[in-house]
Amino acid sequence: MRHALVSRPRRLALWTAAACALLGVAGQALAAKTELLVYSALEADQIKAYKVGFEKVHPEIELKFVRDSTGIITARLLAEKANPQADVIWGVAATSLMLLDKQGMLAPYAPKNLGKVRATMRDPAATPTWVGMDLWSSAVCANTVEAAKRKLPAITSWADLTKPEFKGTITMPHPASSGTGYLMVAAWLQMMGEDKGWAYMDALHQNIGVYTHSGSKPCRQAGAGEFPVGLSFEYRANKTKKDGAPIDIVFPREGLGWDVEATAIMKTSKKQEAAKALADWAVTPEANQLYAANFAVLALPEAQEKHEFIPADLEKRLAKNDFNWSAANRERILTEWARRYEAKAEKK
Repeated sequence: MRHALVSRPRRLALWTAAACALLGVAGQALAAKTELLVYSALEADQIKAYKVGFEKVHPEIELKFVRDSTGIITARLLAEKANPQADVIWGVAATSLMLLDKQGMLAPYAPKNLGKVRATMRDPAATPTWVGMDLWSSAVCANTVEAAKRKLPAITSWADLTKPEFKGTITMPHPASSGTGYLMVAAWLQMMGEDKGWAYMDALHQNIGVYTHSGSKPCRQAGAGEFPVGLSFEYRANKTKKDGAPIDIVFPREGLGWDVEATAIMKTSKKQEAAKALADWAVTPEANQLYAANFAVLALPEAQEKHEFIPADLEKRLAKNDFNWSAANRERILTEWARRYEAKAEKK
């Protein structure tokens, strides 16, 4: 038995060499994993499931996220234009991506399942620079306990929120920070016309307690009773109510502001193949099934599910929304909004 002749020190040396070789191979495998930097406005409680879903299919790619509200992420991307850091943008408003596209920052790419995506939820170009995931819309969270205590009137419309009984009781997302805040402002200006839209916001401002830097926060505040009324969006409203908060969810009858969460590849990314893998996966039925846990209207309609506290006819309640107008006029609208209402913005 030849191995019995090998001395103990020699065997130890051989085992050590073998172990080092194995560790070296493992280290090379880990080093070979592509790290993709993703800028996102996805809700923090959604990211984990999406990341796990993608990395299960693509174990060779690891997603790293920089996450903030839509307006803040948009401003960061524009500020980094000369030296972009992100590889992919995932879960950011289509109107924001249109701004980046005008700056020449996005790479055209047609994901493999593009033909299944709703025409209204993607860049109309043959080779799009952004492709939608889901749609989110405005909603009002009204605390039923606080409403009863304060004898607040019922809310059925945006106009109701300007009644004097609501003075100091309403919280709303800041449109420069939050995509939810901006889609509301853009909807009011489009639905009512600019003169009447600004007049409406002047009246609403009298009843606002604070403008938050998050689209979710107003609904959380309403759920906790901090403010009786929070202007938010349907995902957060549905989840807050499911979690047991004493709120009614109102979808104002004049129409709902809305935008599309979308995916785009940065033109400057040095990891184009990995970025394309994420863009491909983002429009698969498997990805849409994950989105369906959060949103009622998806890029792939066949994956949609009924949500307990969201009306089945949500799509019919959406206001007409000209994405090109919303994107082109964003800076002008935000400048005017800040001039009028910034005094009630929460401290950053």
